[in-house]
Amino acid sequence: MLFLLAAHAVVAAAVLGARRRLGGAVWGVAALVPLAVVVWASVRSAGVLDGEVHTDSLAWAPSLGLTIDLRLDALALLMLWIVAGVGALVLLYCRYYVERDGAQLAALLLLFAGVMAGLVLADGLFVLYVFWELTTVVSFLLIAGRGESAEERRAARQALLVTTAGGLVMLLGFVLLASAAGTQRISAIVADPPRGDTVTAAVVLILVGAFAKSAQFPLHGWLPAAMVAPTPVSAYLHAAAMVKAGVYLVARLAPALAEVGPWRPMVLTVGLGTLVLGAWRALRALDLKLLLAYGTISELGLMTALLGAGTRTAAIAGTVLLMAHAAFKSALFLSVGIVDRRTGTRDVRELSGLGRRMPVLCAVAALAAASMAGLPPLVGYLAHEAAVEALGHGPGLAAHGWLTAALVAGFALTLAYSARFLRGAFGGPVTGAVERARRPEPGFLAPVAVLSAAGLVLGVGYAGTAAVAEAYADVFPAGSDGPYALKPWHGFTGVLGLSVLALLLGALLHVVLRRVPYGAGRRLRRLPDAQVLFDRCLAGVDRVAVAVTGRVQVGSLPVYLTVLLTTVVVVPGVALAAAAPTLGSPSAWWSPVEPVLGVLVLVSAGAVVAARHRLTGVLLAGAVGYGVAGIFLVRGAPDLALTQLLVETMTLVVVVLVLRRMPSRFSPGPTVARARLLRAAAACAVGVFVICFALATSAARRAPPVSAQQVRHAREAGADNVVNAIVVDFRALDTLGEISVLLVAAVGVVSLVRVRGRGQARRGGERRRTAFPTAHWDEPAGTWLPGARERPGGERSVLLEVVTRLLFPSILVLSLFLLFSGHYRPGGGFAGGLVAGQAFVLRYLVGGRADLGAAVRVHSGVVAGTGLMIASVVGLLPALAGGAPLESTVVTLHPPPLGTVKFATSVFFDVGVYLVVVGVTLKLLSAAGVSLGRGRAEREAAS
Repeated sequence: MLFLLAAHAVVAAAVLGARRRLGGAVWGVAALVPLAVVVWASVRSAGVLDGEVHTDSLAWAPSLGLTIDLRLDALALLMLWIVAGVGALVLLYCRYYVERDGAQLAALLLLFAGVMAGLVLADGLFVLYVFWELTTVVSFLLIAGRGESAEERRAARQALLVTTAGGLVMLLGFVLLASAAGTQRISAIVADPPRGDTVTAAVVLILVGAFAKSAQFPLHGWLPAAMVAPTPVSAYLHAAAMVKAGVYLVARLAPALAEVGPWRPMVLTVGLGTLVLGAWRALRALDLKLLLAYGTISELGLMTALLGAGTRTAAIAGTVLLMAHAAFKSALFLSVGIVDRRTGTRDVRELSGLGRRMPVLCAVAALAAASMAGLPPLVGYLAHEAAVEALGHGPGLAAHGWLTAALVAGFALTLAYSARFLRGAFGGPVTGAVERARRPEPGFLAPVAVLSAAGLVLGVGYAGTAAVAEAYADVFPAGSDGPYALKPWHGFTGVLGLSVLALLLGALLHVVLRRVPYGAGRRLRRLPDAQVLFDRCLAGVDRVAVAVTGRVQVGSLPVYLTVLLTTVVVVPGVALAAAAPTLGSPSAWWSPVEPVLGVLVLVSAGAVVAARHRLTGVLLAGAVGYGVAGIFLVRGAPDLALTQLLVETMTLVVVVLVLRRMPSRFSPGPTVARARLLRAAAACAVGVFVICFALATSAARRAPPVSAQQVRHAREAGADNVVNAIVVDFRALDTLGEISVLLVAAVGVVSLVRVRGRGQARRGGERRRTAFPTAHWDEPAGTWLPGARERPGGERSVLLEVVTRLLFPSILVLSLFLLFSGHYRPGGGFAGGLVAGQAFVLRYLVGGRADLGAAVRVHSGVVAGTGLMIASVVGLLPALAGGAPLESTVVTLHPPPLGTVKFATSVFFDVGVYLVVVGVTLKLLSAAGVSLGRGRAEREAAS
């Protein structure tokens, strides 16, 4: 099963890569995967229908209990047939429907088939949720298409917002349900259903998510809006696959949760209400796709009610309707696609006589519409009969006559809009666009005919249909009258009378409405419009966001910091004060040097607040950092001290470069004394809280410290430097994530700086300078460095240029020493990379970008990307060899000239860290050169 899911993604990527070679054959290639799924499922169908269950599992993070569990049972088998079978036919249909390059659409449809298959096979609540949201993302891309029209973008955004919001609510329900059950395995929850108030709350949340996904009233507005998508997308997502995800979830959990208090009232009320309201709205639609969309909403409501009712007969009816709907609704959507392609319209007011022009298409569509209306002997009739039997005679349901009334009304309206569809699409004399329409090719019509004929085959061969439906329904107990048998004739019963009544009422309604012009049919609409409601809600959210943002985001950094610091003190500080823990009795200092360094840090921090010049403030902040580095060193943490020292130096240099373009003094502004006191109080409170928290946590330790274990593990990994072993071995995954974030952040910063730089370059001619700084005694008379012309004479120093050229190789050698010695003494890839970065910064300061380019002839992005790739590959290699990812191994070699060489493989991971730090430094310097370096126009204007 895992292989089949992966095949969808692999073939989708291959289709995109080979789009030029495949051409029109891309649809046939894409259809091979869902066809293979159909064959695979069919081979196993006999055993599955007899109760056999197939499972597959992939351990993702076993120690955390994170596994991907898949399970094929009767319900999953049926959904897999629907998803893969309809998906294959839709892909083949697209060969004639899509006029331009369709590789992207084919890849997305294939990818959707894969994530939908994963959803129906998932046996874990959270794995199901992942696939649930993946279907939302892929459907967003399919609805939006190329994003060329505002209508497409708006519909895609609406579908994304509604279904994602419902999914988040459902996720909370999953968390509560898994907590109450003690497991997140769906099969285990069904086998031993949990009970309690937590489960009751979980049921409500889960059903809200299912209703949003399956377009139940009042969360249905996104489905009609999504009809702007291409017709094959509508036929697959909005008739056969995605909209059935919520129905499938209800069916999957009904055996366990149907007896929970809110379950039945919610599914029956919402489901049957949606059945009637959706069918009523379909009667006024003028667009054929909108008519089918509202019809889909109506039938999804009926499926929700049946599959959620929690009885065997209702489960049979819901399962049969699930099959029937996938066949007839997909066929009807694809029929509308042919009509649209051949006539250029879907408006029933413009179509007339298409049945005479395209008789085969008319016959195929009529067969599908008859199944939708519930006419015998089609499978839709079997579903309607079983539905009336289930909701009219089911245990605990018979006393509610409104259930039967809602069914009869819904079935009558269904027949009426089915007849309206046929009349609007194919009735009347041949006129207008229909007269010039070209008949569809056999290949264009074949998928429609297969789906339409499936309704007849499933109805006539009701024994096979019953076998599939009962394999799932048998998990529910049989009714008091014995098990229900699915067949077209049960004799002259009350159920037959209600079915006939529904058909007669539907025919009468159609006759009455047939006399009403199509335009006048809009008068039927007197119900609240969900689209208007959604738009108003969205506008309301926007207004609230603007109001809140205007009051909260005042644009003052001191205000933001005051609020944050106050929150830090109040929320955990109150809890700490209420607990009143002991603070212990720690020694005042370990070394006489510590008080001196502490005073330096405090005085420098206080001086920063009083500083009025930007450069002075930066230097004082650097003094704070250097003082902290000294404390680290005194406390026996040379690695932390080295890293702090290097980071502080790099930060100081970069900030000074930025200050070149800023005023020398802080911008003066009126500060109210009360506000100043409030900020000072907040700062002091944070300091006191941090001190108390640190002392309380240190005094609260009961277990022995982990340092002894870390030292032992470090020696086992061949390391004498515990800190480096933690960074590149024990917690290498954290380090990999950190360098990835570092690289991404650098790319973002460079992008912003370059945009700013281009804007400044366009306005460069407007800036003028009167003169350069005065020349110094060591100002060179000539230029001997490649980038010397980037700096005016007053900013150059021949002494610094010569010293830099002499020290640059030595600094790089020092950085490499720190890199390779980090496993045994202070250093490592991060420290070595910072040292190398500072060497390149020095080279940039004296020689500009040109001299830096002469020193590094590889693009900075290549350096950083290579480092990230090395770290990732080194982390994955142990897994390929059967070990754990990011596992380190000690290697001992005996090369003849060198004797014994011993090293840990984590050194290569450290090399990746080193290259990432160097590449990020070079990238930032490149950006600084764009934004901070004086351009030629400036120099010419100054001279």
